[in-house]
Amino acid sequence: MQPPKPTLQDVANYAGVSTATVSRCLNQPDKVKAALQEKIHQAIQVLGYVPHGAARALASRRTYCIGAVVPTIDNAIFSEAIQYLQRHLAKAGYTLLLAQSSYSLDEELREVQALLTQGIEGLVLVGEDHHPAVFEAIQQRNIPLVNLWTYHPHSQYSCIGINNVRAGQRIAQHLTDLKHQHIAVISGIIQGNDRARERLQGISQHLQGKDLAFSEDQLVECRYSAEQGRLAMHNLLSRHDNLTAVICGNDILALGALCAARERGLSVPQSLSITGFDNIEMIAVISPALTTVNSPSRRMGTQAAEYLIQQIHTPTRTLVHHELAADLIIRETTGPAVNDF
Repeated sequence: MQPPKPTLQDVANYAGVSTATVSRCLNQPDKVKAALQEKIHQAIQVLGYVPHGAARALASRRTYCIGAVVPTIDNAIFSEAIQYLQRHLAKAGYTLLLAQSSYSLDEELREVQALLTQGIEGLVLVGEDHHPAVFEAIQQRNIPLVNLWTYHPHSQYSCIGINNVRAGQRIAQHLTDLKHQHIAVISGIIQGNDRARERLQGISQHLQGKDLAFSEDQLVECRYSAEQGRLAMHNLLSRHDNLTAVICGNDILALGALCAARERGLSVPQSLSITGFDNIEMIAVISPALTTVNSPSRRMGTQAAEYLIQQIHTPTRTLVHHELAADLIIRETTGPAVNDF
C-alpha cells in the first residue's frame, strides 16, 4: 500500500505555521516574508508535497498561469526571452505555458485558443500581425496582452520591443556610409511577419533617400535557416554580378550567406559585406565576426513579466509602449565598397 500523499496541513505542521500561511505562500508569495517562504518551501521539498492545481484554481478562481506563443523555439532570441519571462513569472508564483506557431497565423490562433481554455491570466505574443480572431478571443476573456519585438507608440495593444523600421534604416545607413551602392536583401517570409516587413521598409526608404535603386529583384524571401540563407545568397550572386553588400534578416540567414560567399571564393568584407540581425551568441566568435543588430531579448522577457503581473494584480488595462534600443554592432563582415560600378 502506498503511503498517503502529504497534505497542506502536513506542510503547515512541519513548517510550524498555519495552513493559511502556506496557502498564501503558494498563491501570493509577494505577501509572505522571504525567510518564511524559504521555511515553507523546505517543508514542501522534504515532504514531497504537490499542490493540486485544479483544486487550487477552483478555490481561488485563479490559475496563476501565463501563456506565450512564439514563432519558433529554434531561434535563440525567442528562447532567451522566454527564459527571462519564465524566471520573473516564477518569482511571483506564476507558471508559463508555452507554444510555438511556426510563423503561421492560423496555427498561432489554435495555440492561443488552447491556452485560453487552460485559464491563462495573461498572454505574450510576438509582433502585431495576428489572426483577427486572436484579438477577439483575448477581449472576450478580458486578459492583458503584450506584443514583443515590436514598437509602435500609438498601438492599441501593449508592446515592448524595437522600432523595426528604424533598425532597417540604420543597417542600410551603415552600408551606404561605407559607399556601398549595390545592396541586396535576404529576408524572412514577409507575409504574416510585420518585423521582417518593417525592416525591409526601413532599408528601402533609406536607399531611396540616397537615390539608390532597390527593386524586387534585389530581394529574396526564405525561411529562417542557414541552408536557406546559403541558397538565397547563391541566387542573388547569380543574378547580380555587381553586388557589394547583402543585408540578412537574421544572423542564421547571414551564416548561410557567409557560407555561400566562401563557396564562390568571395572574401568578406573585401569583396562582399554581409550583415545579420539579432546578435546571437555564436556570431561574435566566428571568423569573420558578423556585423549585426542587437535584439534585447532578455529585457523584453523581463519587462513583459513585470507588465503582466502588474496588470493582473491591478487590472487597470493601462497600455504600455516601450521602445528598446536596437544597437548596431559593427564587427568584421562589413567594410568599404572597393568597386565603383
